[in-house]
Amino acid sequence: MDFTPEQIDTLDLIIHNAFKEDIGEGDHSSMACVPETGTGKARLIIKDSGILAGVELAQRIFHTYDPQLHITVFIPDGTLVHPGEVAFEVTGSSRSILATERLVLNFMQRMSGIATQTHQITQKIAGLQTKLLDTRKTTPGIRLLEKWAVRIGGGHNHRFALYDMIMLKDNHIDYAGGIEQAITRTNAYLKENNKSLKIEVEVRNPEELQQVLNVGNVDRIMLDNFSPSQIKEVLPSIPKQFEVEASGGITLDNIREYAETGVDYISVGALTHSFKSLDMSLKADFQ
Repeated sequence: MDFTPEQIDTLDLIIHNAFKEDIGEGDHSSMACVPETGTGKARLIIKDSGILAGVELAQRIFHTYDPQLHITVFIPDGTLVHPGEVAFEVTGSSRSILATERLVLNFMQRMSGIATQTHQITQKIAGLQTKLLDTRKTTPGIRLLEKWAVRIGGGHNHRFALYDMIMLKDNHIDYAGGIEQAITRTNAYLKENNKSLKIEVEVRNPEELQQVLNVGNVDRIMLDNFSPSQIKEVLPSIPKQFEVEASGGITLDNIREYAETGVDYISVGALTHSFKSLDMSLKADFQ
């Protein structure tokens, strides 16, 4: 995945904080019984079927801790894997392998779980124009990794955070005093501050949708908790200049029906907040 310089800094900070949390003053278990000059080999063994994610991250973690560790990758990110397969092999300092083992596994298991669930859902809408989006319903501190996993699984990223897109949700609208006030103030704010950000507005019913269409000056309209039949009913009234996103109440069982309405995007928070981590282990290899 291509990262911006700012995202690379964030990635390195995540790794730094994870090492600080997990190792602290030192890995006393390894230092107590493993020779300082000892070397070894370990293999990342897959124990579940799913989409592999986090291999590129694992390489960065290993090399951040010990640049002398050597990683041989057998299976790249985004590949469908099955129990018994070996994703990669790492060789070098035994202490370094032990110090990085749990961090690599924790991140890879989580990322692979997200990528697997994302892949399963994208398969449900294969062949249609609708794109699957994630949300901000992520684990604080590691959002970059979770959104990375969504992309590995075939999904697309919505806004990354509060700063890179305007999203006027129900609470914003209520606090602003209504849809017209919220949109008008937002456009004035962007102009006054010389900012170029896309504007998305959430609507809860056909009446609110009509208010948005009357005001205009937004880029995307989110139809929140609309049923597929309701979407089909209102979609012809929305000019093509507006992107349309469906959200709320969307599951693996009904997402195809939502996509078949012709909406541009479907956002699913469950991609990053309700998934099963993929089981795997990093085992010492004495062969």
